[in-house]
Amino acid sequence: MSIAKSFLLGFLTLFISTSIAQTAPTVAAASDLKFAVEEIAANYKTDKGQDVKLVFGSSGVLWQQTKNGAPFSLLMSADEAYIDDLSKHGLTVDDGTLYAIGRIVLLQKKGGSMQLGTDKDALMKAIQAAKKIAIANPDHAPYGRAAKQYLISIGVWDLAQPKLVFGENISQATMFALTGSADFAISALSLASSPQIQAQSSSVLIPDNLHKPLKQKMALIKNSAPSAKEFYLYLQEPKSKQVMRRYGFLAP
Repeated sequence: MSIAKSFLLGFLTLFISTSIAQTAPTVAAASDLKFAVEEIAANYKTDKGQDVKLVFGSSGVLWQQTKNGAPFSLLMSADEAYIDDLSKHGLTVDDGTLYAIGRIVLLQKKGGSMQLGTDKDALMKAIQAAKKIAIANPDHAPYGRAAKQYLISIGVWDLAQPKLVFGENISQATMFALTGSADFAISALSLASSPQIQAQSSSVLIPDNLHKPLKQKMALIKNSAPSAKEFYLYLQEPKSKQVMRRYGFLAP
């Protein structure tokens, strides 16, 4: 092969690879979705031959970044209010879609010494025995707000507050417990249900009547990559919903 042909072939390969990379939509997803959406994205690649770029963070931070012009094609929030606000300000294609209802758990690393229970007496004893308790920052993380609502609803917020350490998102709060930086965390069932975290932890499901429902909503952002709609629709297919159920999400 001549040098010219080799150069042309290399250029075309680079051009095609770059074009594919450029068309992959950026999906901004709440941190509770990390394992579930990574699995769905892998299925999407297998089924459709398409890639997506995943960015995870707290819903409040991703919402603010979207308002500031971050190049997201799709936002998957853990709180419907963030999507409703973006829609109100004309930043989404439509009102969006409720895709799941999340649950919260008490979680400690495997072999931890905490006797975790969700009722007031059991939790009071755990709080008294703990040095640090991790939750996501309730100022911008929906799972942190749900944790705070739970602690208030059973009357232990004042007892717990001096011992709280805040993760920037629910993944970080969970890691605090897994690494021993906190004695236990109020985490997401979706994270606790993942094989990776399940192998390192024990958890107790918190009754969902002790906090407001974690109604999770997603929406396409205006002027998003055309390929984003394909993934948006794929997320609503039965195969994807089955993955979500396996990670503990309830249907909306």
